Amino acid sequence: DERVRRRFLDAYRPEHTSVIEVEGAAVGLFAVRPEPDERWFEHLYVDRDHQGRGLGGGVLEHVLRADDPRPLRLNVLQGSAARRLYERRGFVVEREDDVDVWMVRS
Repeated sequence: DERVRRRFLDAYRPEHTSVIEVEGAAVGLFAVRPEPDERWFEHLYVDRDHQGRGLGGGVLEHVLRADDPRPLRLNVLQGSAARRLYERRGFVVEREDDVDVWMVRS
């Protein structure tokens, strides 16, 4: 938990962050950080009461539809159910360690 919290705080940039809303209520957030040769999909968080309803997949589809030819990269914690979401959307593993899995979609 501490590593996840520290990662968020170290990388958080409000200018790259969007709020996920359902019926006017904030239920999550995500960020897309642009780099010169790639983009990073970061910090996808959905409130527990709203998980399992397709919000994360909808957000990811929205980001993937952007007219941007750069690869989209992300990292996900080992054992996270979100990895299946990313694999279903065409992300492949680049590398992994005991804690993280780094993935990319070209």
